[in-house]
Amino acid sequence: MEIVWSYFEVMDIVSRLFVPMFDYLNKNCEKELEAVRRQYPFEPRKYNCSPRVWFGRFTQCMRCFGYKQSNSDHTLFLKHQKGKVTVLIIYVDDMVITGDDLVEIGSLQKKLASEFEMKNLGDLKYFLGIEVARGRDDIFLCQRKYVLDLLAETGMLDCCPIDTPIEQNHKLAEYPDQVPTDKSRYQRLVGHLIYLSHTRPDVAYAVSVVTQFMHNPSERHMKAVVRILRYLKSAPGKGLMFFKYQHLNVSRYTDADWVGSITDRKSTSGYFTLVGGNLVSWRSKKQKVVARSSAEAEYRGMAHGVCELLWLRNLLRDLGFKPKSAMQLYCDNKAAIDISHNPVQHDRTKHVEVDRHFIKEKLDAKLISFRFVPTEEQLANILTKAVSSKLFHDSQGKLGLRDDAGVEVDPMGDLNTEAERKLGQIVLEKYEHVLSSTYLPAIRWL
Repeated sequence: MEIVWSYFEVMDIVSRLFVPMFDYLNKNCEKELEAVRRQYPFEPRKYNCSPRVWFGRFTQCMRCFGYKQSNSDHTLFLKHQKGKVTVLIIYVDDMVITGDDLVEIGSLQKKLASEFEMKNLGDLKYFLGIEVARGRDDIFLCQRKYVLDLLAETGMLDCCPIDTPIEQNHKLAEYPDQVPTDKSRYQRLVGHLIYLSHTRPDVAYAVSVVTQFMHNPSERHMKAVVRILRYLKSAPGKGLMFFKYQHLNVSRYTDADWVGSITDRKSTSGYFTLVGGNLVSWRSKKQKVVARSSAEAEYRGMAHGVCELLWLRNLLRDLGFKPKSAMQLYCDNKAAIDISHNPVQHDRTKHVEVDRHFIKEKLDAKLISFRFVPTEEQLANILTKAVSSKLFHDSQGKLGLRDDAGVEVDPMGDLNTEAERKLGQIVLEKYEHVLSSTYLPAIRWL
């Protein structure tokens, strides 16, 4: 559902058209100002709208409709009644409404239409550049169109693909004799890749590396960006597949690469979070301080992971799901796990005392539990370092990443009437050799 002429848009027009006029009249023309005030009896300053004012107006309406604003995400609104839940999430003036209370969903749409001019786009297919495909027992998310548009913009639609997004044992850093490159183009491309990583955890580490040189990129850094684009060419429709499993267990794989940065010897932390066996969040980021040991680097990564798990726990509670068991956090460093369970303080852990007390508190409350996982089974490895091609692709399968070429597609799923489907069948048969290589991979079914 989309707001066509939203309060935000109208008030923005009012502020741009009327407020400058009144400012000019206030300074130069008292008589003309009085004439305008008689013709337009309102004070335009109060209509000067900002995004915050618009969102405040929308929030007020949702609360009047009986919806609660989530403390975990202020753009999320929920309503529980009779054991059912209705959920709305909004980004500026685009929104998604879902839930298991069909009557309330219909009622909410009517109420919103009475307050704003709305456009109902039907079942969710495309939202903020993310394509959504629904099967009987699964949901598939990808950004195929976004990838193809990016490759077309950079002239790389016909480039030679590559099987990993970043070179193994890369030595990317800032060097005194580096050759500079087009800074604005570099920043623009990296910005596109950051947004793309919302559905592509396979490029998260590579993107986190190239973002470290936004202020002073070189030709070598630009080549690293081009390599990511070549990797995307190998599977532009790769995305996340969500299956319906019979549990809602929450687990997280966390890892850290000790002193991996050549520039400042800081470590990189990464994590994957799974809910009900499906990947829902991930991150790859350089730590803010230099770790004195691999255990410390892993421990700091675990502390950040616990914070994220607690946030996710609150979000699930808002949605009406309460984890029945402690959330599992998997780590491949036994020393870091031992520090978590051992309350004894010594010189080697004094400088991480706050993290140590924080983690111990959550362990004692039985909100989380730590499990050791061998390095070869650590899924988060691909978020902290450049790994071999085999390990890289093996991890993707375990995380639920799929290529849309392997997704079953109904090419006429959007044709409703029998006449439309017959015509569609004729077109498919006549132009099958063209469609199969150009358009069919991008078609989705609902």
